[in-house]
Amino acid sequence: MHLDSPAGTGRNGRRRSARMVFWGALAGIVLIALNFRGPIVAPSPILDVLQSELGMSVQTSGLLTALPIACFGVISFLALPLLRRGGPDQAIAFCLAGILAGTLLRSAGGTGLALAGTVVIGASIAVGNVLVPVIIRRDFPPARVPLVTGTYTAAMNIGSMTTLILTAPLAAAFGWRLAMAVWCTLAIAAALAWLGLVGWRDFLLGGAGEKAARGTGDGGTPAPADAAGEPAPQAQPAVWRRPVAWLLLIAFSGQAFSFYAVSTWLPTLLSDLLGLDAAGAGAGASLFQGPAIAGALAVPLLARRLRTRTLLWLTVAAWAALPAGLLLAPAGWVVWVTFGGMAQGAGITVIFLILVRLGGSGRQAGQLSAMVQGGGYLVAAAGPVALGTLHDVSGSWTLPLLAVCVSIAALLVAGTVAAAASERSVPAQDAGDQERASQ
Repeated sequence: MHLDSPAGTGRNGRRRSARMVFWGALAGIVLIALNFRGPIVAPSPILDVLQSELGMSVQTSGLLTALPIACFGVISFLALPLLRRGGPDQAIAFCLAGILAGTLLRSAGGTGLALAGTVVIGASIAVGNVLVPVIIRRDFPPARVPLVTGTYTAAMNIGSMTTLILTAPLAAAFGWRLAMAVWCTLAIAAALAWLGLVGWRDFLLGGAGEKAARGTGDGGTPAPADAAGEPAPQAQPAVWRRPVAWLLLIAFSGQAFSFYAVSTWLPTLLSDLLGLDAAGAGAGASLFQGPAIAGALAVPLLARRLRTRTLLWLTVAAWAALPAGLLLAPAGWVVWVTFGGMAQGAGITVIFLILVRLGGSGRQAGQLSAMVQGGGYLVAAAGPVALGTLHDVSGSWTLPLLAVCVSIAALLVAGTVAAAASERSVPAQDAGDQERASQ
């Protein structure tokens, strides 16, 4: 469905309605994204409190942040049955309900409930990770995909930063249970907004809302649907038989491996290389998170003028500045960490942009999203362990930083080919969308 394309009678009224739906859908995506990283990092600022209050060991408390990442890799494929059974709208509602339940469960009891709630949160977000690119592909015209994708990834970073900043003060004022449970309000707000949007969209666009659930063909014409409401199958190979799908999986793995490995070890690395104390190293590591918002939002702005491949190359250059700079000129760490922060926000945005463009039908988009993110997060879960092991074996940070360089190189090589394929997949759609926008 092209949300901003006029159709039928009452052209001006329909166009205004479609624009209202576009901004409403974008707001819904933002509210959903705020829930996709915040619940994961919420325990991080108060791990010492949780260890004291619940009698957790250091290893057990670490599971509160490690388990969701493992769920991303293992549970992502469960999104496909949900997508087939009820469609993406219902699956997103299920995802948000799971985040709500897991957040409340995690803060309700002892260690067992905390770990169980963490698994529920991770599994629910894993489903949402897969579904949002499908919804972006379905609900937004190709020319708006960079804007929506950049906004989505920026909102995830905003959610994590907000949670990191406020959880500790809330725990000090009201106790850790309330500080952890309060974030369920974001899931409630997103669920209410999303469920309202589904009905609002159908009311404003009439039959167009139902057509959106089935998908559209080229030029905004509804594709033939089968009895289940899915587009009629096309003569295309299964997702895992498409070489570009494996290339995109490798690119996403390179991005995710680098992000989680660097996020885990950067404070220790800065302390070892530069002699920073714990507070200084933690503050320095925050430079890796904040600029991600700017990186994510820069992608849709630059996408208007640059090819996707060029965006990827710029992202990789900024990514490479982090390990290369820390190896060759560690005194300039502020610059290198800031570049890396912008790159990690831009990198996932560019990959999601490629993923959305290569998605095909709704079912194929779901399969591609599950394959890329499921496999990529499994690789990412090994990142912190791999870097820690290399550091222990070598006694320095040279080998770990070289491993990050290799991971970034995988992002460059595989991502370049996938980006080129995505550029070939949308020129006709982009041209049609630009023509409609000029009318």
